[in-house]
Amino acid sequence: MTRTRRISFSRILKSKSKERLQLRVNGTVQGVGFRPFVYRLASELQLGGWVRNISSGVEIEVEGLQVSNERFVERLRSTPPRHAVIRSIDASLLAPLGEVCFTISPSDNEAGSGPTEILPDIATCEACLKEVFDPADRRFRYPFTNCVQCGPRYTIVREPPYDRCHTTMSEFVMCEACQIEYHDPNNRRFHAQPNACPECGPQVGYQDCDGNALFDGDDAIAAAVDAILHGEIVAVKGVGGFHLFADARNIDAVQRLRTRKRREAKPFALMFPSLEAIREECEVSNIESELLAAPAAPIVLLRRRSLSDLPPELAPGNPYIGAMLPYTPLHHLLLRLLGHPVIATSGNLSEEPICINNDEARHRLRCITDHFLLHNRPIHR
Repeated sequence: MTRTRRISFSRILKSKSKERLQLRVNGTVQGVGFRPFVYRLASELQLGGWVRNISSGVEIEVEGLQVSNERFVERLRSTPPRHAVIRSIDASLLAPLGEVCFTISPSDNEAGSGPTEILPDIATCEACLKEVFDPADRRFRYPFTNCVQCGPRYTIVREPPYDRCHTTMSEFVMCEACQIEYHDPNNRRFHAQPNACPECGPQVGYQDCDGNALFDGDDAIAAAVDAILHGEIVAVKGVGGFHLFADARNIDAVQRLRTRKRREAKPFALMFPSLEAIREECEVSNIESELLAAPAAPIVLLRRRSLSDLPPELAPGNPYIGAMLPYTPLHHLLLRLLGHPVIATSGNLSEEPICINNDEARHRLRCITDHFLLHNRPIHR
């Protein structure tokens, strides 16, 4: 529950003359589109001032009439961005400076006390997914499409505050078109730190176990799909690490993966192309369907249908299946082409940590996988 300290809002908001408020907002307020939200709200209410990231969250200064300041604070608390969690707001009254325009200011690494909370990676939103499969869109079939409502967060941040220069996206310089989106307050990519497109962003590549590059871009994805359909195991680099993909319907591929991974009987998690595909194999309640479609895209344990065609070797002696939906554009592209569930198990030998680095994966997974579907965006954690 949001708490207010140091000075009450009722005391601050008494004056009818112009006032200036300093607000320090703590919680999950970085990587959720909070600064664009504050910018649009302050502009709508005709307030001057600025907003910036600080080490402990977000700092705001707003200047305007008492009634406008009051509306700003109330809407800040009651209607924050979808993924934001406000834990506290510290408020102070400052002398007016006469500012009438509102801006997003550069972050201040020194301001604030204590680390901020960085949001976990967020599954691809519907708007981005629509672009990925729209032949007329400039991000058609681009595996790293994202906006302020979705995409990598926690796994790409090197240090707070959450700005592009502090993420593994810093090496990818936005093209002119992406820059226009990034600076447009009316665009859903306004201050989206991982913003990218095929012209300026990360790319995928398909390699053999010796590191030889075989295909790039869309051809790499098609090659990975073809290999999986022919019973091969493919190590796929995702948003936070590697998964081992194999055809869930192919008993030989399932058994080969068990042998190579040294995983004799532990169930494998499955990724399905859609909720409808999950319903064909599993019993899914309303609550379970909501969980599957949640922004965190969790694995959900579902009871297998008695008429399921999936081989029992996926979860020996177990009536449940660990099911998940695609949660990145790359996964959506793969599963759309495959059209059926695949094993999506962690990229490691049993009891070892998951691989996150390309070189590390090539070294540690070459005894398990047949090919690699890699990308060049570093995973920091």
